[in-house]
Amino acid sequence: MEKMLTGIRSTGGPHLGNILGVIIPSVFRANKSTKHSSFIFIADLHSMVQIDNLDNLKTIRNSTYQIAAAWLAFGLNIENCLFYRQSDVSYVTELAWYFNCFYPYRRLTLAHAFKKKEMIDKKKISTGLFTYPILMAADILLYNAKIIPVGKDQLQHIEIARCIANYFNKKVDKKLFVRPNALLQKNKFVLGTDGKKMSKSQKNCIDIFSSDEVLKKQIMSIRTDSKSLEEKKNPETDYIMYLYSLIAPLEKIEIMKKKYIKGGYGYYEAKIALYEYIIHKFSSEREKFFSFMKKKSLLDHILSLGAKKAKKIAYERLNCIRKHLKFNSII
Repeated sequence: MEKMLTGIRSTGGPHLGNILGVIIPSVFRANKSTKHSSFIFIADLHSMVQIDNLDNLKTIRNSTYQIAAAWLAFGLNIENCLFYRQSDVSYVTELAWYFNCFYPYRRLTLAHAFKKKEMIDKKKISTGLFTYPILMAADILLYNAKIIPVGKDQLQHIEIARCIANYFNKKVDKKLFVRPNALLQKNKFVLGTDGKKMSKSQKNCIDIFSSDEVLKKQIMSIRTDSKSLEEKKNPETDYIMYLYSLIAPLEKIEIMKKKYIKGGYGYYEAKIALYEYIIHKFSSEREKFFSFMKKKSLLDHILSLGAKKAKKIAYERLNCIRKHLKFNSII
């Protein structure tokens, strides 16, 4: 079976967008796939592009535990896949260096993340942010992963990985790297509380693993228009209705839609309904998550076991690559 690889950056706890767009579909695929054909990692090295000082490293470490706990809470079968922390398999950084030395600088200047940051504040751009797509290519090509679940905003990074694979394959006259394919998520992305893409950096997330109080506060902050309780409302343009439609069964969605259209139903009531349904729908996952977060040594153990398996594959792959680059094998 073709290998699948996906990861989430540890820049904060996983939000509803991560869960619906990455975790749930990837867990389903990984648990159904053949043994060790799925690579799921926590991208703590990628997370470092956002650090301003060493204190941020504590946030990355704690977020790593939160993301690991979330994957496990949603039923990831760690016996069937390779589940690991990116920084525990350092071979990936060696491969990224080789790619850095061969990939044209000018092409990297066209990377979307770099260009976006460049427009906002050039002074805060690190070399890590600039070479981010190269490390991502190394994550993928080190294991010859073929299927990469991504959002539309990551398509360019997959294309860079494909270009690198092509270049090396031609140079060594051998299919050293499999060209990866993007597996686009069904939804482009999940909208946040302000109607924009849900993002930790935008602070518009819904975190189902936060406390009841924090979760309720996040839901109550969902942007609405100024229509009164009595007025009819448009369920097609409302963010509460949109989020409710992502998680609730069809019959419940239709009931809420009718209430919107009829009138006499306020946004406060809709927000409470969304809050209560999230608590109900994810009650088991929330319970498991909080239990895992009390056992960080267990999470370390699970991630270390996954890294051990990933290292074995990475070691063999990197030695093969080193051979074609005329370097000695890793001792």
